[in-house]
Amino acid sequence: MADSARRPPRLYVALDTSSVGQAADLARPLAELVDGFKVGLEFFVAQGPSGLRQISMLGKPIFLDLKLHDIPNTVSGAVTSAVSRGPAYLTVHASGGVAMMRAAVAAAKAEAAKLGSPRPKILAVTVLTSLDANDLVLQSIAAEPAAQAVKLAALAKSAGVDGVVCSPKEIAAIKHTLGPELELVVPGIRPAWAAARDQKRFMTPAEAATAGADVLVIGRPITEADNPLEAAKRIKAEIEAR
Repeated sequence: MADSARRPPRLYVALDTSSVGQAADLARPLAELVDGFKVGLEFFVAQGPSGLRQISMLGKPIFLDLKLHDIPNTVSGAVTSAVSRGPAYLTVHASGGVAMMRAAVAAAKAEAAKLGSPRPKILAVTVLTSLDANDLVLQSIAAEPAAQAVKLAALAKSAGVDGVVCSPKEIAAIKHTLGPELELVVPGIRPAWAAARDQKRFMTPAEAATAGADVLVIGRPITEADNPLEAAKRIKAEIEAR
């Protein structure tokens, strides 16, 4: 499919707060515009399944970003527990290894079949967008972030995951090396009018859309804007006009 004919990436808003009330207040006016919401460790540790349920009541898909990383049996159990919470996406760390990722996929399929419910898509996190080459060297990883992300994405694909989380800088390399099958969920998105903050490998929404992202995950440029709804509208317009 030609780039010009590609569907614009879906937009998920990251609700990076520990307060269910604040998360709901942020999400409610955005629900009819955006495609889903991401909640992560900060929210889930504070609020648990009941908090997740309150956000789910807004009627949008939920990306449960827990970045699970443990032995296969433990991750399998965690995924089994998560399936009944109804997330559309659930993350594990690709660096946890092929066996761990396979266990996550198998658990998601088995529990969803048992419950008769849709299963969450399992996403493998490659290289965090807060890391750069110097950070990898400190971890005794000689590869550049792009090369490491492609290596981990290849492991994830061999394990049968549905997609990977990568920085926008690695979209092209992953697609070129591994093809279009993996869904690419991309944080590290900063509009030209927003501060980079703790992101080291980032692009604008239009750049990431053009590169081939399937889902953009954007938090503070929307949630910390003076008018979050107007910020989200501006980003949607930028994506769709790429």
